[in-house]
Amino acid sequence: MDSSIKRAWDNRVLKSPRRWLIQGLKNAFSGLLWCLSVANLCISFCAIIQVSRLFNSVTKPIKSQNFKDILPEQIAAFSLIVGFALYTAWDQMYWWGNREDYSFGYLVPLFAGYVIFDRWPVIRSYLFAGHAPGQPAPVQVERSALTSLLEWVAVAVFAASVCLFTIGALLRAATGPQNPASLAIAASLAGLALSAVFIFSKQRADGQAMPLKHRLALTALFLFPALIWMISAPMVSVAETQIRVFLLTKVTIAVFSSFDFLGYELEREGNVLILPEGQVGVEEACSGIRSLTACLFAGSFLASVYLDRFWKKILLVGAAMFFAVLTNLIRSIFLTLWAYYHGSQAIDEHWVLPLIGDIGTVHDVTGMAILVVTCIGLIGLLPIFNYKLKDFEEDEDWNQSEPTDPA
Repeated sequence: MDSSIKRAWDNRVLKSPRRWLIQGLKNAFSGLLWCLSVANLCISFCAIIQVSRLFNSVTKPIKSQNFKDILPEQIAAFSLIVGFALYTAWDQMYWWGNREDYSFGYLVPLFAGYVIFDRWPVIRSYLFAGHAPGQPAPVQVERSALTSLLEWVAVAVFAASVCLFTIGALLRAATGPQNPASLAIAASLAGLALSAVFIFSKQRADGQAMPLKHRLALTALFLFPALIWMISAPMVSVAETQIRVFLLTKVTIAVFSSFDFLGYELEREGNVLILPEGQVGVEEACSGIRSLTACLFAGSFLASVYLDRFWKKILLVGAAMFFAVLTNLIRSIFLTLWAYYHGSQAIDEHWVLPLIGDIGTVHDVTGMAILVVTCIGLIGLLPIFNYKLKDFEEDEDWNQSEPTDPA
């Protein structure tokens, strides 16, 4: 009896390594989130007292201030953003732990923090010098109508974000975890963070005004930490279902057309492919939405850290989405081909390696493999996007300047 229980337990451990990994990350992150929430409680109280000064910094004219005068406002803004981020992480942990297509969400707080840490020298230079490192110091700044307009827009976005967060939090408290509530909370965090950065960058630490161009550049540094939460939150059910069905239908048609072109005998009935020995149903997991969201997250992170031009970032994110769709199609063709020669039940059989043991079913292993291949492909694109003809010309000039040995 004891040996049978132990054997069943061992099989459970071997067959679900990914679930154990997700559960471990969930427990570790829950403890960290609890500690940060307690530490942020006292700071949030100070933020509530200082929040009125946020609007005064926009409506009142600029005055010469030293660092100590603006420090409370910065503390208020920082504590509000951190408090909203902690609540957003707590809300999304339900989806990270219960839906495998959003299990990458446990990495979102870590990656967002790393991006801020990586950009901190530039952020600090903007806050204390008013410009990026290596740029000339700004001259006397005069307020323009465009600056005032953008400031009021930022205040409106901040107020709307607070209202949206209130609605999402009330819906979350009344009905429990829901897609609209989580998406509303994530969107409110993005709006609040970006608007607060723009508002509080009106002045440098020495009280001097910061140019509008530099304020926008400073706000752009927080795009990834602010917007990435919207990827780790599930979409509205109607939109998610439509995208899933669209991808599922296209994958089924593409697989059927490929096999028909190659001369294989099979029939298609909806999302089911009828093979000579059984049938294969293209399930929701094969639609590609899992790999699409995960690769979108990976591409956004790599673009924010390793690329310096906005158009390059957009291209890399687009490449990530293209790779996700392409590799998922290749995976679906492979699984169908595997079922064609080994039977329809073969894709659910477990692969056992000599030293490692059971690594999961053929279906799951190929799913993880396409994520790895896509990430490797994105990393391989980084040197291409960062390649500059100027560097090549400098290398060519250096080679020509080398002295040659006389014959």
